[in-house]
Amino acid sequence: MCSHYISERRRAYYLKHYGIELPADWEAPRGSSHVYPTQLAPIVRRPPERESGDDAVPDFEVTMAHFGLLPGFAKDLKYGVRTYNARSETVASLASFKNAWAKARHCIVPCEAIFEPDWRTGTHVPTRFTAANDETLGVAGIWSPWKAPTGEWVNSFAMLTINADDHEVFRHYHRPDPARPPEMQDKRMVVILPEGAYAAWLDASPQQSMEFMQQYPAERLVATPEPLPPKAEKPKPSRAKPKVPPAEGDLF
Repeated sequence: MCSHYISERRRAYYLKHYGIELPADWEAPRGSSHVYPTQLAPIVRRPPERESGDDAVPDFEVTMAHFGLLPGFAKDLKYGVRTYNARSETVASLASFKNAWAKARHCIVPCEAIFEPDWRTGTHVPTRFTAANDETLGVAGIWSPWKAPTGEWVNSFAMLTINADDHEVFRHYHRPDPARPPEMQDKRMVVILPEGAYAAWLDASPQQSMEFMQQYPAERLVATPEPLPPKAEKPKPSRAKPKVPPAEGDLF
């Protein structure tokens, strides 16, 4: 499951692929926009106003949303800590996701890189996944509006995931489950969309949505281990030297 990624914040990307002109202060250097659950990040979707048939409404829009889908019954943003990924096998039935899925609230999550843990050495090694051609990865997601206790409306989203037990790359990641045999580990990967499928995904009906739940080819990805730096040793407290009592002859 993906709980950490780097968001695409280059204005040129959104202009090239979606025809969206973003303000100059919106851009951030590559590799700097790390995203974790509950944090805000950009997603691409069809503008809700587009359904009105108004030709003035653009085909795409970029909006900021919280990573971790918030259903109407969520009490606060912390709920997103458990809803940042939605399994394709249960997305249509789980209370947290089924409304967004049934309404086909599809989005694309532009990722410069995604991170997954490699446990093959017995320890957690964060691994960065990028596109082999250095392009941005478009992850399939679902979004939902949410009314905060303050009365403010915000957007939220989840990345869709599929089983990766037979994927050439992703089957090696995540902590192994000792209770399951190797062929039934239920390793996961996010749904990465081919660039040519972006518009079709955003327009897909609930009945068509499952057609997009496909594994992304391993040869189109590059995995780069990024081990955590060793923890610095804490300085040992210096022990005070015991006081030496004066020699007996010095007492008088």
